[in-house]
Amino acid sequence: MSSDITPFDVIKLPRMKIYDFPTGPYPARVRIALAEKNLQSRVRFEMVDLYKGEHKKPAFIATKNYSGTLPVLELDDGTLIAECTAITEYLDALDGAPTLTGRTPREKGLIHMMSKRAELELLDAISVYFHHATPGLGPDVEIYQNAEWGLRQRDKAVRGMHYFDGVLRTQPFVAGEIFSMADITVIGGLIFAEIVKLPVPAECEALQAWYARMQERPSVKNRVTMSEPAT
Repeated sequence: MSSDITPFDVIKLPRMKIYDFPTGPYPARVRIALAEKNLQSRVRFEMVDLYKGEHKKPAFIATKNYSGTLPVLELDDGTLIAECTAITEYLDALDGAPTLTGRTPREKGLIHMMSKRAELELLDAISVYFHHATPGLGPDVEIYQNAEWGLRQRDKAVRGMHYFDGVLRTQPFVAGEIFSMADITVIGGLIFAEIVKLPVPAECEALQAWYARMQERPSVKNRVTMSEPAT
């Protein structure tokens, strides 16, 4: 075997395109997963400008993602996979050695449970706050806003921070002893919290310490500057 053949070439991993917005909190989840799996060289990114509402254009909705959200993964055969959890599951299974979505039935169950809680209690709640109780993506995109609902979701997100602080007082990672998709989801939520200037409460010391550790992971630190693959 030639020394310039990589493991990815041997198992014939596909090349992929990802439609995203580099600084977005949801795209961050997939970018972190890509880096954790060392799949950056298999991916080409195509920016969809959220502030111009490109993800809500009829052409994007009709051809890329019915939900009008980012990110979207496009395989070389034209298959489209949306939703961060689904994309992460696909990426994690590519090499036959899942590390982010669980290796045993117990791990899989716990990781998916905690990732879903992180979406409901933190990430999605902050998203509603952003879109309804702040200027959001601007008047051309935010056609309808309900500030009262947005502020309620902001308060829900703060409660979610307290919940995850309690979890992280007893274990090193969100779903137990290993870094997983659940950690990535909470990281996405805290990235969004920074964007909307919603601080983690001072008393949530375990969550703050955990997040400081997560920010030192190369996959998190370098997510925005992730390089294009060589041609």
